[in-house]
Amino acid sequence: MLGAAASLYVWALRDLPRDLREALAGALERETSVTGIRVLETIHRNVEVADTERNLVCQDTGIAVYYCRVGERFPLHPAGIERALKAGTERATVEHPLRSNTVHTLTRESTGANVGYRVPIVHWEFVPGWDGLDVKCVPKGSGSENMSFLKMLVPADGVNGIKRFVLESIVEAGGKPCPPGIVGIGIGGSADYALHLAKEAIARPIGTRNPDPLVAQLEDELYGLLNETGIGPMGLGGDVTVLQCHIEHADTHMTLNPVAVNYQCWAARRTSAHIGADGAVDYDRDF
Repeated sequence: MLGAAASLYVWALRDLPRDLREALAGALERETSVTGIRVLETIHRNVEVADTERNLVCQDTGIAVYYCRVGERFPLHPAGIERALKAGTERATVEHPLRSNTVHTLTRESTGANVGYRVPIVHWEFVPGWDGLDVKCVPKGSGSENMSFLKMLVPADGVNGIKRFVLESIVEAGGKPCPPGIVGIGIGGSADYALHLAKEAIARPIGTRNPDPLVAQLEDELYGLLNETGIGPMGLGGDVTVLQCHIEHADTHMTLNPVAVNYQCWAARRTSAHIGADGAVDYDRDF
């Protein structure tokens, strides 16, 4: 388990998933701005060098975020899984080595090799009647994470209010989150849960659609609207501002309408592993 966590973190930082590579290639084909084309060509060159040199795609190794789906019959307790994830993150940082980012919130002093109090961040889902474990690692850089937004809309704002808030957020972010990237939107639940849903949305394979047809329609509409803003690659103008828009939602209180936006930069890094009850590890991209 510890070794799997270390491998996931490093793999995510070095090797971009296939769907992201295809989305970036599609962005270069669609872009008509001379500056936008040059930026996207530089991004592609960046990825090629990382592949050739087996180096990091970006110097910001981010904060490690893990999503765990745990079967109720999996032999290792969640507390043990969490310890292994923390130890694996630390091992990967020390052995490779990787830049360490974690600091105390108030003193700003380093707390270790990308670990600290409640870091890495671990989210849990428990699956009845299953004996396996799925772990997804999503390193999140600070440039894009700083461009996160939450607004408690009122129900009367409706869908148009959601669209307006998302558009205002992305326009305000401009080039700061290193576009073109993935816009994750969380709608419903409570304030904190909307933010969680937005983060979940950026970790989906690019172009997948929410199973709710109304939500999927809103994803398509926002994807088109966001690319009409003209912000373009790295905020320097162009046709491609976002690679995709993903929405996760939850039912909510009748007087609530929370909406959150979480941006993922062009280097939308993610890796996954499936771990069986016997300890066998199968590395994949998604679960």
